[in-house]
Amino acid sequence: MSLPQVAVVGAAETTELGKVPGMSQLQLHADAALNAFADAGITARDIDGVATAGESPTAVAHYLGITPSWVDGTAVGGCSFMIHVRHALAALQTGQCKTVLITHGESGRSGIGRGGFRGNASSLQGQFETPYGPMGPPTMFTLPVLRFMKEYGLSHEQLAMVAVVQRQWAAMNPRATFRDPITVEDVLNSRMIAYPFHLLECCLVTDGGGALILTTADRADDFPQPPAYILGTGESVETPMISQMENLCSSRAFSVAGPRAMADAGISHADVDHLMIYDAFAHLPIYGLADLGFCERGDAGAFIAEGNTAPGGHLPTNTNGGGLSYMHSGMYGMYALQESVRQIRGNAPAQVGSCEVSVCLGVGGMFGASGCVVFGRQPR
Repeated sequence: MSLPQVAVVGAAETTELGKVPGMSQLQLHADAALNAFADAGITARDIDGVATAGESPTAVAHYLGITPSWVDGTAVGGCSFMIHVRHALAALQTGQCKTVLITHGESGRSGIGRGGFRGNASSLQGQFETPYGPMGPPTMFTLPVLRFMKEYGLSHEQLAMVAVVQRQWAAMNPRATFRDPITVEDVLNSRMIAYPFHLLECCLVTDGGGALILTTADRADDFPQPPAYILGTGESVETPMISQMENLCSSRAFSVAGPRAMADAGISHADVDHLMIYDAFAHLPIYGLADLGFCERGDAGAFIAEGNTAPGGHLPTNTNGGGLSYMHSGMYGMYALQESVRQIRGNAPAQVGSCEVSVCLGVGGMFGASGCVVFGRQPR
C-alpha cells in the first residue's frame, strides 16, 4: 500500500524582517504562524501537529492555544526546519496528525527574549576546540574553506562571486535587507572578519521568522494557495566539532541528505529548475553544489563565477538573495524553505519561470547536520 503524499498548503514569514525590536523571539514565532494561518485560510484550532526549533514546541503550542497530538523539537541548527518537514511527512503519512505547523522565529539582531548560546565547558567543543580561541562561526568556518582553497585552487575572487551573484538576486526582492549591486572588488575591499572571509562574505544578523503548514495531498485542494508537494527528503549529521570533519572539503551530512532526497523524489540533476543552498557564509553554496553532484568539486567556484547560478543562468540558486543579502536571523533554513515554496507557487519576487522542481538544502552548525527537501508543482 502506497503512503499518502504530503504538501505545503500554507507558508509565510513574519510581518517585518530585519530589525524588529518590538517583538520577543516567541512573538516572532507566533507572528509567523498567524501569517501562515491566514495564507492557508485556517486558524490555530485546525492544527494538531507542532514542530519548531529555537523555542520549544511546548512554548509555541501553549502561546498559540494549540493542543497537538504530535510534536517535534528537533534542534540541530539552521537546517532543523528541513528535518521538521521530513518528520512531519512521516507523521502525516502514518495518521499521527492531520495538519502540521512548523515555526521559526529569532531575535538575532535585537536579542529580545532570545535564549543564550554559551558553550558548555564539558562538551566536546568546550574541551577540544574552545581552548584554541575560536570566536564563533566566522572563525570556525575558516578551517574547511582554507583547506578547500588549498586543495582545489578556489580563489578569493571566486569566493567573492558568491556574494556578488546573490546580491543580483536580492536586487529583485523588495524584502531583501541589501539590494544595491556589488562587485568582486567591493567584496574584497570590505572589512576582513576572519581570513579569508570579508564582511560581505558573511551572513546578515537580523530579526524575523517564518512558518509552514503541511497536510496530506488529498486535502490540498481545500486550501486557497497552490500546494507545494513534497517529493523527497533527506537528513544526516556528522560531527559537532568542525575540526573532526571526515573531509574538510566535503560535508558528509550534505552528501547523505541531498542525494537521499533526490533519489527519494526520483529526480535527476537535469530535472531541477531551482536550488536553495543555505549560505551563512560564501563557501557553503560551493560545497553544496559539489556535494549534491551538480558539478565537480574543483569546478564549483568557477561554476558560480561563470554565472550558472545567477539570473539568466541554467541553475537559479538562492533566488531570494540568501543569508548574505536577504536575511539571516541565526537559523536560516526556514527562509530557504519559504523561497522554494514561493518558486513552486509561481509568486516569488525573482520568479524563475515555470518552476516544477525545487531542491532546498540546509546546514546545521559547522557542517554538523543537514536536511534536504525536494518540492514539486505536481505530485509524484
